[in-house]
Amino acid sequence: MKIKTTPVIWIIFFVISLIVLNEIAQQYIEPREIVISQQQAQEIGEKIWQNEGAGKTQNLIVWNKNENFPSLGIGHFIWYPEGVEHQFQESFPSLIQHISKTKKIPQWLIDTKYPPWNSRESFNIQIHSTYTRQLREFLQETTAEQTQFIVQRLEEALPTMLKTIKSGFARQKVRENFYHIAMQKNGIYALVDYVNFKGEGVSPKEKYNNQGWGLLQVLENMNGRSEDLMLAFVESADRQLTRRVANAPGERSASEKKWLPGWRKRLQTYLTVDEKS
Repeated sequence: MKIKTTPVIWIIFFVISLIVLNEIAQQYIEPREIVISQQQAQEIGEKIWQNEGAGKTQNLIVWNKNENFPSLGIGHFIWYPEGVEHQFQESFPSLIQHISKTKKIPQWLIDTKYPPWNSRESFNIQIHSTYTRQLREFLQETTAEQTQFIVQRLEEALPTMLKTIKSGFARQKVRENFYHIAMQKNGIYALVDYVNFKGEGVSPKEKYNNQGWGLLQVLENMNGRSEDLMLAFVESADRQLTRRVANAPGERSASEKKWLPGWRKRLQTYLTVDEKS
């Protein structure tokens, strides 16, 4: 009795077909919506505010040394003055558009495209001006809305990141790590905070020595065998930020070395779960 065998060529064809279909499927899978309540948004926003500005009202509007832009709100959203080159992603104008859907915006914010200060010096001179006071009060009252804006950015981040990855298997790893972290007790906060903190990791301008430090790089380099996903996320983030400091050029090198301990302290908050949560 002869046993009918499947030609090797058909086996190869079948395997290749599965790989191709998987590649196509990975490109068109719709991202899942991330939904948080207003209370969750407020709680996450307060954590981000603590991370970025020690929870202090005066730190809702700052202009750091060695930077050519002010940082505003709980997430220190960037707003570039007129004529300044955009090295990092500008986010404050988009935040205002988002908040305007549900909240009243100060008229002068609607009428202007650029910040009322064109330099750090003019910012310091006008630190107690009417514009600054109104903006600070507005940002203090919209913590939850700012958090929802960051969550929206997080939702948009995944498909943006996946488009930059050529390998289907690598895309699958990033996608799985993203959603596995999102399902952890502190996962949404960690993802939301990090993408606001260090970006998606896809902008060519947000790289030193052609190496990024954003959420993409963190998810790509997580230890897949770790039983503690949040710890794996934090350890990967630490490696990316340590590498960023090592690659930082010229004058930025010294300042970023000073920031690294604070960045690491921030990462540790991803491992701390509130009793009430």
